[in-house]
Amino acid sequence: MSRYTGPRVRVMRALGTELPGLTRKKLERRPYPPGQHGQARKKSSEYRLRLLEKQKLKMNYGVTERQLRNLMKEASRAKGAPGDKLIELLERRLDNVVYRAGFARTIPHARQLVRHGAILIGGRRVDIPSFRVERGQLITLKPGVRENAHVKAAIEDTSVDVAPWLEVDKQAAMAKVSSLPNHESTPVAVDIQKVVEYYAVSL
Repeated sequence: MSRYTGPRVRVMRALGTELPGLTRKKLERRPYPPGQHGQARKKSSEYRLRLLEKQKLKMNYGVTERQLRNLMKEASRAKGAPGDKLIELLERRLDNVVYRAGFARTIPHARQLVRHGAILIGGRRVDIPSFRVERGQLITLKPGVRENAHVKAAIEDTSVDVAPWLEVDKQAAMAKVSSLPNHESTPVAVDIQKVVEYYAVSL
């Protein structure tokens, strides 16, 4: 299944929450679902509530349904709470790390930088967005990339909150993974238990 490429604010309105990884835009103008009956009250089934929570993670991190399902399977096999592990695995994706370090304003932009070979890990180019970073690794921008107008705007944007598990030097365009992310690391307002429940019947 391919990634969503349509209107991003429409997605946030449908899910009822802001997705900072997807877009820098806000819901202030129309904070209700899209469509003719968007402002009408709708009864929500338990399934729908779980689906919406799952969609928040899928859309914010820009992963496919298959990728998210595989990550959930891995999280379920790991020690500890599956939901917490799922957040950790999503946060450790290289495209997300580039975004959370403040080198890109959205995850789609960060993914583009990774695919174009603009990101170095330990001095070596890595062009796989799903690459999973480890504690202690150093992520840097390829020389010359910082002069790109979009990258420069991202670095100078002080409204982006840098992930607390990263040590970032924006002047040197480098970030170090000081620790692994936990269940509180995601910038998305999500009920992770409902995501676990959504997949519980199919894994």
